[in-house]
Amino acid sequence: MGVKSKHPPTSKPFITPTNRMAEKRERNYNWEDPMKGAQAAKKMSGMAYLQSILDGQNPPPPIARTLDFEPVSMEEGKAVFAVTPAEFHYNPIGVVHGGLVCTLCDSAMGCAIHTQLAEGVGYTTLELKVNMVRPITAKTGRLICTGVVIHVGRSVATAEARVEDEQGKLYAHGTTTCMIFQ
Repeated sequence: MGVKSKHPPTSKPFITPTNRMAEKRERNYNWEDPMKGAQAAKKMSGMAYLQSILDGQNPPPPIARTLDFEPVSMEEGKAVFAVTPAEFHYNPIGVVHGGLVCTLCDSAMGCAIHTQLAEGVGYTTLELKVNMVRPITAKTGRLICTGVVIHVGRSVATAEARVEDEQGKLYAHGTTTCMIFQ
């Protein structure tokens, strides 16, 4: 039998009289209209589009602002992203939520594939597998995620990623299968 919450379903989750008095933590961020970039992407090769984001000509996707990660570099078949884990990335047990690492890997692997796509060709993730091999906390420091293409075909592409700290210690690795839209 499960545990019932003492709060009615209409109350705000995780707000109780004891933690309302805790130190207030706040985070604000902004983003640009994602459709501007999406429209530009249709008229550019994948590599040109991703380079335009790095150059500031097109906005980064809102998810990068939400999770506070950044593109570092793009080249044919390879995409590198970085994040510095922070407390706002934490899950209920006091470590970084696995969703941060999954999103980071999904972004790096997808963009690695995107670098090899021609103008007007799109993609989407069909499958994502990520293995976390050690815990990540706000004390971990900057993490680098490198996505590398394994194969790009007419309708399916695959890639792999590694998430390492700046000393090269592995924190996670993953693979993806993406569908290509001609």
